[in-house]
Amino acid sequence: MNTYVERISVQYRNFSQGADPLIDSWTLMRTPTPILSITGLYLLFVLWVGPRWMEHRKPFELKRTLIAYNAAQVVVSTGFCLAPFFTGLFGKYMSMSCGAPATDVSKQLQLTVWNGAWMYLLLKIVELFDTVFFVLRKKQNQVSFLHVYHHTIMVLFTWFYLKYIPGTQAAFIGVLNSFVHIVMYTYYLIAALGPRYQKYLWWKRYMTTLQLTQFGIMLCYFVLINSMQCQVPRALTYFFVSNITIFLFLFINFYRKAYRKRPAAVKVD
Repeated sequence: MNTYVERISVQYRNFSQGADPLIDSWTLMRTPTPILSITGLYLLFVLWVGPRWMEHRKPFELKRTLIAYNAAQVVVSTGFCLAPFFTGLFGKYMSMSCGAPATDVSKQLQLTVWNGAWMYLLLKIVELFDTVFFVLRKKQNQVSFLHVYHHTIMVLFTWFYLKYIPGTQAAFIGVLNSFVHIVMYTYYLIAALGPRYQKYLWWKRYMTTLQLTQFGIMLCYFVLINSMQCQVPRALTYFFVSNITIFLFLFINFYRKAYRKRPAAVKVD
């Protein structure tokens, strides 16, 4: 019981101390007001204002916009995947994650992780336009609970992580997610090119399988680093594991609905 109380006290002190002054000096990071305003306006538009505004209007085509947007997402996500190799992050990653003494090198890499997390936050905010484009194209059926929840929670969690628990452990999660997004936005890019390219989109089912695999890898990763007695903030672990579990459940449910075989119709003579 005493151990449990001590853990709660440690987490409370961590949150009450706030963010590192350097992180606090960055755009959007001083208080939660800006990020809550952004997500609030996003939800208001995609769930209420946008559909009503588009109700008696023709859908926007946005072909060139979507091609440029999806191509940019592929390029940026590729950059996030390659960055750890050019910064030397992977070479020092596990020693940084598992409590090695702080050195000038590890401090510099920690700063690299923080900068990467801040840019990742900006990317998650930009990705809110995925839903905005659905609304403007009058594809409200695509604005599912899974879609909106995923985009909203990714913005809020990335901000919360960077503000209060900016450990190095989540860097792997960001890189893995960026790799999946390379595949996902490549699919969207091909789809945006027009009907003549539809024949190249036969692999949508495998893209969903990749997303499910991603969540499985994330869960295994957190089990691994905890078993190695790494200094993982418990708030980070609890929040990650709970949300990964929710995502896994929602994506499995989507997979079953989208790809399960429908029973063949019985022919009546």
